[in-house]
Amino acid sequence: MKKIAVYTRNHYDNRENLIHLVRFLEQKGIRLVLEHNLARELKKHISFSQTPVLFKGYKDLPKDADLFISYGGDGTILRSAIIVRDSGIPVLGINAGRLGFLAQIPEEKAVDALEKFLEGRYVLQPRSLLQARTIPDKGKPGEMNFALNEITVTRKNSTSMIKVAAYIDEEFLSYYWADGLIVATPTGSTGYSLSCGGPIVHPDTKTFIINAIAPHNLTVRPLIIPDKHVISLKPEGREREFLLSLDSRVMSLPFSTEIEIRKAPFHIHFVQIEGYTFIQTLRKKLFWGFDNRNQ
Repeated sequence: MKKIAVYTRNHYDNRENLIHLVRFLEQKGIRLVLEHNLARELKKHISFSQTPVLFKGYKDLPKDADLFISYGGDGTILRSAIIVRDSGIPVLGINAGRLGFLAQIPEEKAVDALEKFLEGRYVLQPRSLLQARTIPDKGKPGEMNFALNEITVTRKNSTSMIKVAAYIDEEFLSYYWADGLIVATPTGSTGYSLSCGGPIVHPDTKTFIINAIAPHNLTVRPLIIPDKHVISLKPEGREREFLLSLDSRVMSLPFSTEIEIRKAPFHIHFVQIEGYTFIQTLRKKLFWGFDNRNQ
């Protein structure tokens, strides 16, 4: 019997579609694993034939689950990465949000996508992550020191720029005078980095993107490097602290702190359902080719 976990951050939005999906899984004889708040809400609408397994986070998520369904938007996918971590459980993103670069399956196609998964009509796509270490190590960011999209260093409580000295394998790269600096994965290339003028990078590439946020120097351009390198960032500024962000998790650190960024030792495996590829997502989400001259 297959065991499938379902997670969403918005338990009351898109209720009917979510209920339909969970009912479909139960009718297929799937052993359901539900986030505990979601289970409490679904029990108001579904009489389960078998009591679902409940989880709150990484520690109590059954590591033998065959699939982890992330139901929401790209933010839900990022939260799902925190729960799944290094378990190896593949993640399928159902898009009930807006843009949906990471959560590729439209919610109205969710059941069709799950049919294909159960029939084996999919491939697993490993996505690399970033890992951060602070020097000196003050216990931050602790065991959640990884990011699927990007790690950023930005100013805090100030309109003044910060200066970030960047090094690659201890070789000095540049000083960045800017609002901040982004180090992104290929997965994160369609996120914050893209909005700051960064390139779109195919998720199969083994690279990092270094991209400044509103740089005060016209010669500064995004840089793509192999992900085998270690990036060190040394921020300076007029205030006492700066902000370090790992995807959606933000913390304050003193300007005496150095950030060391490298490739994380594990991957998150995305489920790519037959008919839903990265290239197709780009065309649909960015309206590439939608030109009257092509009609």
